[in-house]
Order: sequence, then structure tokens, then C-alpha cells
Amino acid sequence: MNHLPLIIKREYLAKVKNKSFILMTFLTPLIMVGLITLVTYLTSVNNEKVRTISVLDQAGFLKGALVSNDYTIYHYLESMDLETAKTLSNQNNSYGLLYIPNHPLDSVSTHIKFLSEEAPSLTFVTGLESKIEIRLKELKLEKAGVDLSKIKAAKTYVNLNQQSYEGVKTSKSGSFMKLGFGVLSGYLLFMFIIIYGNLIMRSVIEEKTSRIIEIIVSSVKPIQLMLGKIFGTSLAGITQFALWIVLLGLLMTAASFFLGVDFSATPQNDMMTEALNNQAANSEIQGLINDFRGLPIFNLIIAFILFFAGGYLLYSSLYAAIGAAVDNETDTQQFILPVIMPLILAFYVGFFTVLEDPHGSISIVFSYIPFTSPIVMLMRIPFGVPLWEQLLSLTVLVITFVITVWVAAKIYRVGILMYGKKPSYRDLVKWLKY
Repeated sequence: MNHLPLIIKREYLAKVKNKSFILMTFLTPLIMVGLITLVTYLTSVNNEKVRTISVLDQAGFLKGALVSNDYTIYHYLESMDLETAKTLSNQNNSYGLLYIPNHPLDSVSTHIKFLSEEAPSLTFVTGLESKIEIRLKELKLEKAGVDLSKIKAAKTYVNLNQQSYEGVKTSKSGSFMKLGFGVLSGYLLFMFIIIYGNLIMRSVIEEKTSRIIEIIVSSVKPIQLMLGKIFGTSLAGITQFALWIVLLGLLMTAASFFLGVDFSATPQNDMMTEALNNQAANSEIQGLINDFRGLPIFNLIIAFILFFAGGYLLYSSLYAAIGAAVDNETDTQQFILPVIMPLILAFYVGFFTVLEDPHGSISIVFSYIPFTSPIVMLMRIPFGVPLWEQLLSLTVLVITFVITVWVAAKIYRVGILMYGKKPSYRDLVKWLKY
């Protein structure tokens, strides 16, 4: 008799009714929204801070170069020495005093000082240095008799009009957008495997150490018990993820409505506004839009579901076998590292190989290896992978999953009844022969 549906139901209900599962399901979104709200609030408070900078330019080099804005006000001091300027700046509670001594243009850069009560932020210092460097460079060019207007007129922005042979337009930034899909997919798969694979492993260890497993296997085949744990825990994980998404949306909406938190109010918005007014940036944005429209959305969704499910089931069967082979979590460390290493390798190949050459030999090979293909192939698909390659990779993944389940079931069948001895890899090989 097939007891698999009953085992799946039992495992699913046992997980979703667990107090810690329920607590984490509701507490995790609450903590995440709380942290996001806190960061957004602190960011908005930091952005509203207005800095007043006193400027003592005895050389007169920076006249007109430092322009005040909504967050930084430059107050020029004239006809006074440095000590007087320090006193006046301190009395006015200025953020700091920028001092440019009366030195020759060629040597003044090494004598410029910024005096403040507290250490200024790195971003502020970097921006101020950049403005001073640009101004001194212009003055040196003018001194050398160079017409700055001609230099500015000679500046040219080049944006290669990238197209496929079929005329489909792309952009260099689109490559990162495409890779972003693979990175997000791989990260979700990695986290799902780590969280719920360990949950499966602990569940097996718990039943094994409590000797409940000896009663269960008397009426259920070990392979059915193992698959039941895998599928039941997977469904519980999907349920938890779905609830997280819904709760995150509701909590963020509530925080925005009741607390007045604007999650879109970030410093990047100002950068985006400036970018929209820039011709070069507009060209990049238009290229990104074209790249997004050109993505095989339906193919990506279907591939994500299939490779995600295949990759997770493949690794979860290994976690179940590890749980059956040991008596406690401490003994699992020697077996977990070889399981995680292929995932780490897949990320490495994805970041450093797929982005550079998505159709190169290394990318292709690792997109066929079943322990790395769920991540590498998902990173390659946005760049255009023939359907037959996707199907071949998926077929290899499914066949490997079946073989892995068979091997894991062999280990599971023997391991769940073994106690008191820390198994080695040699022991696992022996169990496969039973």
C-alpha cells in the first residue's frame, strides 16, 4: 500500500502546527519591516541635516566653485586670519572650516586644510576633494593658455548602440539586470536548501534518536518515508514563504499608512532624478527598458520553477540521507560541507564566468552538471539559451535526482537503524551494498 500521501500530510501538518514554525512565520516579517522602517527613518533624518561650511580662501582660487544646495551651505569668510576664522566658525556652529592659504597654484593643493570639531564623513570629504581638484585643474589649464570652453565642447559621450543581428537593441547595463535574475534565483534556492534541508535533516535525527522510526519503518518503506519528509517539509516551506510575502506587503502598507513612513524616500531618488535629466543616463535607462522587454519572461518563470524544484529536491534527499546516517547534529558537519560546496561553486561560476561569457565552454559545462545547473542555467537563460539545451540540462537534473534518491534511500534504510557509532564515508559505501 502506498503510504506516501499520508506521510506527506503528516509531515506538513506537523511542521505548520509547530509553535516555533508559527512564531517564525509571523515574527520574521515583523522584524524585517521594523528594521526597514528604522533604516528608512534614520536615512530620512540624516538626509535632512543641513551642513554649513565656512570657507577661508586667502588665495581666491575657489571663488564660484563651491555652490550651496539644500543640504550644504558654503559661507565665505574674507579679510581675516586663520585663528579668527576658527573662532567665528566655531561660534556659528559650522560643520567645519575649509582653509585655502595664499600659496602659488602649483603648490597650494598640499596646504589645503579642513578643520572641524568632529571627523567629517567620508562621503563629504570625497565630494569636497573632487570639487577642489576640478577647480584647481581648470585654473592650471587657464594658466597654461588652454581655452576651457574648447575642452568642454570637445567632451563626447559614446554609448555603443548594441543590437543583435535581428535588430534587437540591448545595453551594457542590461547584462547586470539579466545576471540579477540568476543571482536572485540562486540566492532563493540556496536559502531554501539551507533552511529547509536542515529542517528535514533535524526531523530525521529527532525521530531516529527517539526510536519512533523503528515503529514507522515496520509498516512503511524507507524510501516512502524519506520522500514523504522531503515533500511534506517542502510544502511547509512554500507555505511559509507565501505567508512571508503576504505579511511583508501588508505590514509595509500599514507602516506607510499609519506611521507615515515613505519607503521610497532614499538618497538614490535624488540620483535617479538627476539621471532622468541627463542625456547619457536617459540612453542607459532606455536600453534597460528595451532589455527588460526583450527578456523571455514566460521561459524564465517556467525555468525558475522547474530548476528550483529539481535543485531543491536533489539536495534535500542528500540532507535526509545525512540525517539518517548520524545520531546528532554535531556529526553532520563532515557530510554537509561536500553538499554545500557545489552550490558555492555555482555562484562563483555565475558571477565570474556567466556574466563575462554566458555561452562559453565553462558556462555551458556547469549548466549541465546537475549539482550546479539549477543556478548556472538560470543565470544563462536571460542571455538567450536554446530550448533544447534547457531541456537537456533539466533532463540530466531529473535523472540525477532519481539516482540520488535511490542512493539516499539505501543509506536511509540502513542508517535509521544504526546507533552509537559515528559513520564514515567508508561505512556509507558499505551500506549501499546491503
